[in-house]
Amino acid sequence: MKNVFVYCEVENQKVAEISQELLSAGKKLATKLECKLEAMVFGKELNNIDKQIAPYGVDILYIADDDRLEPYRTLPHAALAEHLLKKEDPQIVLFGATSVGRDLAPRIASVLNCGLTADCTILDIGDHFDKKEKKEYTGLLYAMRPAFGGSIMANIINWDMHPQMATVREGVMKKEIFDANYKTEVRKVEVNDIVKEEDFVVKIIERHIEDSGVNLKEAPIIVAGGYGIGSRENFQHLVDLAELLGGEVGGSRAAVDAGFIDHDRQIGQTGTTVRPKLYIAAGISGAIQHRAGMQEASMIISINNDPEAPINKIADYVIHGDCGEVLPKMIKYYKKNAK
Repeated sequence: MKNVFVYCEVENQKVAEISQELLSAGKKLATKLECKLEAMVFGKELNNIDKQIAPYGVDILYIADDDRLEPYRTLPHAALAEHLLKKEDPQIVLFGATSVGRDLAPRIASVLNCGLTADCTILDIGDHFDKKEKKEYTGLLYAMRPAFGGSIMANIINWDMHPQMATVREGVMKKEIFDANYKTEVRKVEVNDIVKEEDFVVKIIERHIEDSGVNLKEAPIIVAGGYGIGSRENFQHLVDLAELLGGEVGGSRAAVDAGFIDHDRQIGQTGTTVRPKLYIAAGISGAIQHRAGMQEASMIISINNDPEAPINKIADYVIHGDCGEVLPKMIKYYKKNAK
């Protein structure tokens, strides 16, 4: 069985969180396939980068270390990835559904003449029987993602294309250390033997990176509001409750589109995917697009005046009532009883 390959993004000698999530997912796929997990990372000053990658169960790590490889540019990274994938011929290749992954993965899929499933939220291994050829295919990548505006979950397989490639959304895979002392074989990649000088034709003159100041992914508690909150002013109840609980405020796409909350706090298929210990959904109907971004929360509390709201089906507790009345009572009770 051919191996599972993960492209790892790196910035300032730090492996991106999405790449660590992919390594965890890749290890589970490799375990099911009884094959090795391999990874590739391209950047500069990567002497100790293997210490950040090895604990996720990576068997072989390919490192291309060159000052010209950071920050990311399409042509040199594509040349290196194409070379390694043609040489190593993996069964599955995973990229993050980031600006880098969305730029790099389609280019490589085109060169390798293989299929690519974009923005996946679930990965698994399964079999397929081709009725036309009357042939059974085993060990296939099941790449699942929302489709038709999130109204369905599409299960996409490429039984007649190789390798099977997918980009995966940030936050949907759980980051898990496989073995803190895992032994990884490191293989150095000679950049000058693969990348041509003309691949560096694009020069980055200046970069401006601005932190959003919002970190929903790491928040243990999230108080989120939907269109049912009614107005931007009413969102202040969510802000007050979140401050009392030590959490962050989020919102559904409907709330963002209505101007109730800023886009950087949007949770769901087109926003951020979160896994908090507690998720309070106030005035959120619970369309599949939103549930895709928060359904892995440890505990979900729904506050809604519609007893048939879809969010109630996945909630651990449901408070049936008007958010304008329930939220102030929750705030008052918490202030009174919190120590």
